[in-house]
Amino acid sequence: MPRQSPRTALLLALPSALLLTLVATGWFPLLTLDEDIARVTHRWAFRERGLTQTFRVLTDWVWDPVTMRLLCAGVALWLVWRRAAWWTALWLLVTCAVAAVVQQAVKAGVARPRPVWPDPVDSARFAAFPSGHAMTATVVWGLLLWLIREHGVRGPRWYGAVALAVVSVLGVGLTRVWLGVHWFSDVLGGWLFGASVVAGAVLVHERGSRVRP
Repeated sequence: MPRQSPRTALLLALPSALLLTLVATGWFPLLTLDEDIARVTHRWAFRERGLTQTFRVLTDWVWDPVTMRLLCAGVALWLVWRRAAWWTALWLLVTCAVAAVVQQAVKAGVARPRPVWPDPVDSARFAAFPSGHAMTATVVWGLLLWLIREHGVRGPRWYGAVALAVVSVLGVGLTRVWLGVHWFSDVLGGWLFGASVVAGAVLVHERGSRVRP
């Protein structure tokens, strides 16, 4: 496969940094867009209670960051069981840990309040930016897709994995905005930061693989 270029990681880091700056400085057009989207989706969520409950199950159980990290841990155990892949297993776990630290550090640094509603349909803790659900799903699925590709999976199985990843990453972002616990730019930030972490991690893995005996 073509090797990861540092340029890819840089190209993903730049929009992440730009969005972070816009959110931290309270850029008015972005805040206005966030508020407009939030008002519309909250109205829909309050009206469509059945769909809202489905989204709560998906976001709290299927696409929850704990679920995603357990999936990553399960893949790491499988790699260790294969014995020869211990370096990749360690890389996988460390990348997920680094992503969690980055996520919480940015949340604490920006300290962005979540949307507040007189009639909330869900609740969440910690600061809003970036969305931990969106970032974790992006990191985990990005890493897994790269591993699947590295192991030579092609054809229908590859396209099935890509489809599952896309539905999960986009779906979890939708649920967070729909449930009124995140602004849209929080979700976008989670996707961008997550993709940046994956690009950097792949670069580290490829360089580490070259220097290992």
